[in-house]
Amino acid sequence: MKESIQKMKPEEINNYVQDLIGKMMPNMRDMMNPQDTFNGFQTSVSKQHSATGVLKSTSFETHDYVFVRIPIQNEDWIKQLRLYHTSNQLIVEHIPQNEDTNTITLPAIVKKKGATANYKDGILEVKIPKNIDMQYSQIDVTEIF
Repeated sequence: MKESIQKMKPEEINNYVQDLIGKMMPNMRDMMNPQDTFNGFQTSVSKQHSATGVLKSTSFETHDYVFVRIPIQNEDWIKQLRLYHTSNQLIVEHIPQNEDTNTITLPAIVKKKGATANYKDGILEVKIPKNIDMQYSQIDVTEIF
């Protein structure tokens, strides 16, 4: 068996190991897929509809920030657009048309201050700090007879 493993190609070794793991723990094979590396970012691609067009965006969160990336088709849009955000939405106004308003739902609750926006290579990237203080209240359940 030692000789047969030494003669195996890396792809064959990988398949052999995944097959063994799959037989022992069926759900473990899915966790070892290298393509799933970025799934922890909880990405979401959305097309936000406006009155006259569609604004495409990608949003994802890391441990400390929420990022939203918006492809900008016309560089003149940077001069006319306005960005606002609430605790869970990014509002983009005046693109593609001056009367348009686009709302992008964020993947996490964010802080009121500290957001930045950078434009480079046709992509507008908005970086907003996450709100770590997740306030929640317990709800008492009462039995009714």
